Amino acid sequence: MHATTIYGKNDVRYEEVPKPELITGGDAIVRVVAACVCGSDLWRYRGITPVKHPARIGHEFVGIVESVGDTVSKINVGDFVIAPFYDCDMTCVNCRNGFTTSCLEIGWWGGKDHWGNDMQGAQGEYVRVPHADGSLVATPGQPSAELVPHLLTLADVFGTGHHAAVSAGVKQGSTVAVVGDGAVGLSAVLAAKRLGAARIVLMSRHEDRQNLGRDFGATDIVEQRGDEGIAAVKALFDGVGADAVLECVGTKESMDQALRSARPGGQVGFVGVPSGGPELPVRQLFDSNVGVRGGMAPVRNYIDELLPEVWNGSLKPGRVFDLELPLSEVAEAYAAMDERRAIKALLKP
Repeated sequence: MHATTIYGKNDVRYEEVPKPELITGGDAIVRVVAACVCGSDLWRYRGITPVKHPARIGHEFVGIVESVGDTVSKINVGDFVIAPFYDCDMTCVNCRNGFTTSCLEIGWWGGKDHWGNDMQGAQGEYVRVPHADGSLVATPGQPSAELVPHLLTLADVFGTGHHAAVSAGVKQGSTVAVVGDGAVGLSAVLAAKRLGAARIVLMSRHEDRQNLGRDFGATDIVEQRGDEGIAAVKALFDGVGADAVLECVGTKESMDQALRSARPGGQVGFVGVPSGGPELPVRQLFDSNVGVRGGMAPVRNYIDELLPEVWNGSLKPGRVFDLELPLSEVAEAYAAMDERRAIKALLKP
């Protein structure tokens, strides 16, 4: 089989690797139908997160179950399944509390499972899922080709945008500002609209992303950054700021912008992977009563809620994919996202 390996800065390769095999009895082998490149993958691609040795990469995929271990009871061969961006058992106390990203038997694609076995990166032809009954969600049937990109967003990006909105307490009638116009930020716009936000400001400088943001529910666009951007957001909300601000980037500047765009007593929901030194100014939070909540999105806990609306077509989060390439052209997929020629790249083995 073939898969993607990252060797270092600006160096991802499509190469031949061993096909995975069943190991634990509770695992499954999934033939990947679609995978994609995540904004967080770019931290390694750009050299911001060092690559110490060649490693498989990718953590978002959907596919068809090819085989299952002897103890798997909920997932069947032939099922079309969605996999979250991590492996979890869905039975431990943390999973039951709604935070599967802290599963006591957590495993990471491209890293290791709970028992120390290799977990293949998702940007490949096949993936072994250690906790098949926990991680995988089977769809009601075999999806059409048109539906596949929308289902793929439930593996990470749409669930992550949803987590930002939930963490910020978005509800019917909320005013919302979204910091970040990448796939997660745009997903956060759609999630906020779904939860009933009355007004949604997208901070974006790119016309194509602005247009998609409007389609997803953004009512206003703010192109300015820094002090000017914060002033522009506040001016839209009685001079005080938004009820909820969704931080979807992960830099010091984006967190500062989010914190200062929230009204006194407002809430920041953050899901941007921390890079570039984001900090929390505790005195500022004390004085303003602005709350901060969020982190790594427990997307597995959200799939059951979001899947029906994606399946019936009432939600179309897969519109964030504006580039589709064969897996063999994965290097171009990374370059296009790195150079902002694409919002999010979908890969088909």
